[in-house]
Amino acid sequence: LPIYVSLDSADVWSERREFLLDKAGRPSRVAGVPPDYFSEEGQLWGNPLYDWAAQKRDGFGWWIRRVEGASRLFDAIRIDHFRAFERYWSIPAGAETAKEGQWEPGPGMDLLRVLTGWFPHITYIAEDLGLLTPEVHQLREAAGLPGMKVLEFAFSGPGNDYLPHNYGSRRCVCYTGTHDNDTALGWYDHAGEAERDFAERYLGASGRENVRRALLRCGMGSTAELFVAQMQDYLALGSEGRINVPGVAAGNWRWRMAPGAAAAGLAAEIRALAEVYGR
Repeated sequence: LPIYVSLDSADVWSERREFLLDKAGRPSRVAGVPPDYFSEEGQLWGNPLYDWAAQKRDGFGWWIRRVEGASRLFDAIRIDHFRAFERYWSIPAGAETAKEGQWEPGPGMDLLRVLTGWFPHITYIAEDLGLLTPEVHQLREAAGLPGMKVLEFAFSGPGNDYLPHNYGSRRCVCYTGTHDNDTALGWYDHAGEAERDFAERYLGASGRENVRRALLRCGMGSTAELFVAQMQDYLALGSEGRINVPGVAAGNWRWRMAPGAAAAGLAAEIRALAEVYGR
């Protein structure tokens, strides 16, 4: 469930009162994130921001309608950019980079209480990635949502929270990588020497293909209540199979699985691995 919608979307056109827009329908401030792991300039997304005060006054009806629509299609919903529910990055419209933004308070439990109360049958996952603060973790715990553990972010050292031995609780979801990450092989190919060395020592494997397989086994064998891997990682694809490069506007979201790629042998391999770890 993407945190924001596009300026030219049907939602913004038909329900302008839900967003921070002027009388001409132009946003005064737009969405993005400050400089982080993915981009030194930050990410200037340009989406219009929500008028949280107005949405709270009407009981967050727009969000209820949005999640109701998603619930017809999915049993589980990953709430994108969860940290924005605690505090979000607000950038002046017309700014050249996201560096010009500032933090603003999000809706917090006022909204999350509504969503979990209206739709108790839905499994929510909090995408609690990025520049996190104790307040973000406290909000996720208050809402009772599992967070994310991304293995491709894990291999900086033994104290990294994304390493399976540091999970501490099953109340999390382990991923090889998200839609913003490279594939497992692409990550290995572009990793720094220290990161790659530690990954090989942690996984007990060396070489790109062996590490790919070990990464999948590592996630399957973790204590996380759910393990998610990109199909590209099971298919042993390199960076040509990457879905999205954050901060790059063109050329993304084009990967499609080729006909016949999901062969019976691969299905048997995945099933065998899942059975070993009780998945």
